[in-house]
Amino acid sequence: MNNFGYHRPASVADAVKALGGSGDARIVAGGQTLLPTLRARLATPSDLVDLRAIAELKGIKAEGDGITIGAMTPHAEVAASDVVKGAIPALAYLADHIGDRQVRTLGTIGGSLANNDPAACYPSAVLALGATIRTSKREIKADDFFQGLFTTALEDGEIITAVHFPKPEKAAYEKFVQPASRFALVGVFVAKAREGVRVAVTGAGQEGVFRARELEQALSANFSPDAAKGVKVAAGNLISDLHGTAEYRAHLIPVLTARAVAAAK
Repeated sequence: MNNFGYHRPASVADAVKALGGSGDARIVAGGQTLLPTLRARLATPSDLVDLRAIAELKGIKAEGDGITIGAMTPHAEVAASDVVKGAIPALAYLADHIGDRQVRTLGTIGGSLANNDPAACYPSAVLALGATIRTSKREIKADDFFQGLFTTALEDGEIITAVHFPKPEKAAYEKFVQPASRFALVGVFVAKAREGVRVAVTGAGQEGVFRARELEQALSANFSPDAAKGVKVAAGNLISDLHGTAEYRAHLIPVLTARAVAAAK
């Protein structure tokens, strides 16, 4: 049996204090990754800091040039939000296609981003939309946040508090689902903004989510499905596993990108 201290702070300040006062504390957000890890004895933290009672970490609002989503907002709330549907319908669609109903009810955007699973859906939206991750210490641009498999720019004791998404001109998300896990075998988020087109890919990269620069260049010149289909993606830095080879994933990326461009709104 795991022995650990349990903390349920009521504010971000109290959560930071609890993390700082523990030897090897772990944050509990939705618990969709951490709890199975604990059951399998793959993690033995000294303390668990449960964020579910912190009201300031929840909610969705229009703000400035886009929308801001609290870190403890569940996927199901993002999917159902009229604010999200009105500003970035692709983000609501993405949230509505994460895992199953239980995962969408319990899982949170902050937990997904902090975990940075290489096949998670949210990192592709954050990267493609050029979002800003707000924490208990600072603001981090999406391009600086994701740093490799299950690795982010977060420092010890730093907590994600919210994510701000600028509103794009058009955006869409398409994924090829691994049917057992419901994770993305390959997922592609395309966002067209005044500054150009950003394409982020999840489920395929050896280092996790990444921007597909060759597709961005092609779509910035010609935002059409045919432009995406004409791009050949190299397989060298992509994942090969029992679900699909690197070459198969390389083939899927422009196919899914073309579908996303056709669906973008």
